[in-house]
Amino acid sequence: MNKEQAEKRRKIMSRSILLGHCVCDPRKPCPCPNFMDFDVCECAGEKLPTAKSAGKIKLTEYVKSAGCASKIAKKELFEMIKGLPDIKDSRVLLGSNSGDDAGVVVFPGDSKQAMVLTVDVFAPSVDDPYTFGQISAANSVSDIYAMGAKPWSALSIIGFPSSLLPNSVMREILRGGIDKMQEAGISVVGGHSINDENIKCGFAVFGYCERDKYIRNAGARQGDAIVLTKPLGVGIAAFAGQIGQADKKTLKQIADSMKSLNKTSSELMLKHGVHAATDVTGYSLLGHMSEIVKNSKVEAEIDFDAIPLFDGIRDLSRKGICPGAVERNREAVPASILDLSGISEPQQSIVFCPETSGGLLVFMPVKNAGKYVCELRRRGISSAAIIGRVTGKSPKGFIRVVTKHKEEFNPIKIKLEKDMKKKTEVKKETACCAVEGAQLSGKSSSLPSQSASDTFGSYMSAVMAPGAIDAKHKKLMALALSVATKCEPCIKINTDGAREAGATDAEISEAVAIGIAFGGAPTAMFYNTVKNN
Repeated sequence: MNKEQAEKRRKIMSRSILLGHCVCDPRKPCPCPNFMDFDVCECAGEKLPTAKSAGKIKLTEYVKSAGCASKIAKKELFEMIKGLPDIKDSRVLLGSNSGDDAGVVVFPGDSKQAMVLTVDVFAPSVDDPYTFGQISAANSVSDIYAMGAKPWSALSIIGFPSSLLPNSVMREILRGGIDKMQEAGISVVGGHSINDENIKCGFAVFGYCERDKYIRNAGARQGDAIVLTKPLGVGIAAFAGQIGQADKKTLKQIADSMKSLNKTSSELMLKHGVHAATDVTGYSLLGHMSEIVKNSKVEAEIDFDAIPLFDGIRDLSRKGICPGAVERNREAVPASILDLSGISEPQQSIVFCPETSGGLLVFMPVKNAGKYVCELRRRGISSAAIIGRVTGKSPKGFIRVVTKHKEEFNPIKIKLEKDMKKKTEVKKETACCAVEGAQLSGKSSSLPSQSASDTFGSYMSAVMAPGAIDAKHKKLMALALSVATKCEPCIKINTDGAREAGATDAEISEAVAIGIAFGGAPTAMFYNTVKNN
């Protein structure tokens, strides 16, 4: 550190210490845990050791939910936005209340053209930064293609932990997105960035079409064929990758699919007389299809056996390797408009799987569907398939999913391997402050009797029970005291207990910092040793 950097640190930290809070993150004290652990002041622009390392960065290690699985659950989202004012503007042809893939607004004047507007942002579903940028761009522009419109320009949006990861990672994400947008004939004219603990990237995309020629997620007709242009299973494979259960071939397959544009599928669906369309993304095949059958007041039958799947998805679903978004997507579609009695639980997980940059779901005349699929395959979209048909009318919409191979998707019982069992076994340690008292024999005159130990255990149980202070804050207080008194088992037990009670990493770090503040430099050295061990 040179003299100028040292002076910058001194000025910033002296102000933070005077205020009693970090000036960059008021939730933290000053000195903050990162300063105590790594001698790094992020407020002074210093990078954590991980940000300086030249090792390969895996983006999915920095996210909670990958890809479009990071979206707010559809059912919960509708509750959040309920009651917002309706759009009353003659210039708006389609607004948010329509539930379509994009908004449509007329151009000023007597123009016969309309603007088509959309925005999409999500967390990484792959590890490579450049590929994530490509996928983010392809996913964002997909809404424009689903509306049958032509994209024109875009703005980037990125959230990035600038003190945690090297600057080159963010640059590669944006470069991937810009290159993919250029492939689509789109100029990225600017953007916005946020210093965020969680990585996310997306684009606001502007397109255009004739005022009365945009395609909606409504208008499906009796007798229509239903075409899907990309395989299913991205969410399952991405989740499997996060927990080390996906092979490289499957992960490459989904990455190649996610970064491919829906441009050709969109252009050809217009040529072959599309009636309704949407793109299949985070809310799953049935989640997006339910909107079309509801808006069109039709009944549809899906042949599960005709649905294209990525390699390995069948076995992953049979093993129950599915992200939590599967359940959220299932809850968002009313059971009254579904008949899934003919398919197995793993098959249901696939049709409710969150997709990222998925294919187009197209409803068109059956006489044109075969030609559409053949032309798509000739153009390199080899997985395109007719997966169902519209069988009749229904006032509230209805979907039935059928299969002839239900037994091939029966669940597989997973047996834990020996090394996995070791990982799942919890080593029981007894701390001096543990609720369960140490089981002492009482034979040594230097130790309390068993009855005394039991009495202390009962006392601890009563003290740590929720009362005027809730369980989470009692665990945080216990953690701070554990650090200050240098009790290693106590630190482990109370850290786990605080997390189980709902404490965030930031709250745990502050509790640790309080303990260090009361214990002084020797306590800081002790805690760092415990943490490293």
